[in-house]
Order: sequence, then C-alpha cells, then structure tokens
Amino acid sequence: MSNRDEPLDEATEALCTALGYSFADTGLLRDALTHRSFKNENPEESATDNERLEFLGDAVVDLVAASLLYVRFPDAAEGELTRRRADLVSEKGLSEAAEAIGVGAALRLGKGEEKSGGREKPRLLSSALEACIGAIYSDGGANAAFEAARRIFEPRLHTAAPGRRDAKSRAQEWAQANLGGTPSYRIISSEGPDHEREFTVAIELNDEQIATGVGRSRVEAEQAAAELALDGWQGGLEG
Repeated sequence: MSNRDEPLDEATEALCTALGYSFADTGLLRDALTHRSFKNENPEESATDNERLEFLGDAVVDLVAASLLYVRFPDAAEGELTRRRADLVSEKGLSEAAEAIGVGAALRLGKGEEKSGGREKPRLLSSALEACIGAIYSDGGANAAFEAARRIFEPRLHTAAPGRRDAKSRAQEWAQANLGGTPSYRIISSEGPDHEREFTVAIELNDEQIATGVGRSRVEAEQAAAELALDGWQGGLEG
C-alpha cells in the first residue's frame, strides 16, 4: 500500500468532516496539507507540496467570496464589495477560517517548521486552506469545491469589514481614479529558510516601479508595498 493510500489520521479525518467532503483520492488532501519543508525532509513520503493546489484553490475562493458578498450585501457598491472580499480572503481572514476548521492540526510540516510554531502561522494556514479547496476541486469538480468554500466562508461574512486595512484595494482605487492605471505586483526576492522566509515585492504602475515592500509572506509584502505607494502618491498630491 502506497503512502497515498494509507488511512487518514484523526486530525485529517476531522478536517474532512469540517470541510463537508469525502475524498475519493485522499492523496490529494495529503498533498494540500504538505508544506514544502515536509516534502524536502521526507521525499520518500511526499513527491509534492501544496503550492500548485494553493494556486487552484485561490481562484475558487475568490469566486465564492465574491458571489457570497454579492448576495449578502445587495446595496453595496463595487468598491465596498471589493474591499470586503479582500478582507475575507486576506491572509488574516483565511488563516482565521483555517484555524476554525482545524487545518493546523492536520498540517504536514518539517521539523524546523514544527518547532517554530508552524501550525499557528497565518501564512501556512491560509495557504493550506486554499490548497484544500483546490484539492476538492481536483477530486470532485467545481460544484464540490464551491460548496466546501461556501460552507467555510458564509458564516464569516459578518467579519468582512469594509476593508479599511486592505492597502492593495485602496491603492488600486486611488491609482485608477487619479493615475489612469491599475497597479501590479512583482516578487523581487524570497530569502531565508522556510520558517523565516522574507519576501520583497515591488508595486508597479505603467511599467514603472513605485515602491517595494517586505513581509513574511507574499501577501504581507504586497500590502506593505501598496501602503508605501499610497503614501507617496497622496503625499505628492498634498505637496
């Protein structure tokens, strides 16, 4: 029997219950819960990590969040809906949702990440939650993935404030209104060990680099870059 066919442990079984989904291929769920540190230390047990499934799940989560907010807030303008969605699917929002359904207990981590508290790290929790949704999509299709995401996020809609803390949304709105363009983000570097990785991200507009931000995750670095860009744009306007 391969590792992919082994029975799920108690924490992973509990996570399946919370997700409201039973996997035909439980190996997909294991992949979704596998951090790169575990794969690197245990290549014989895991041939892949959760990054590709995270990419897939991210798209599903964005769509479901938008749909839920559209229905729940029928009088909200586009800008408010955008900010609410950004809050709901931010690293903080995703990690809180992941914590609520027990993602942390089911993570497969390397020894370094385990010792450094990886099961409580927002970056790891948010990534794994998106990967779980991506795994459901791969295993059962769009409807199953949408239903699982709805089950997770619908009870949390009230926590999605109008997005005052989301710098990326504010930077996008300001640039579109005042500079005639939409900012984009580019990773400049990613350095350090898995449990202490530091990302540097540039915010660019019309092929010009506006500012750079640093953070413990890509999302955190993007937010920092957006804040600096906003400070520069608005400060220049005031000057």
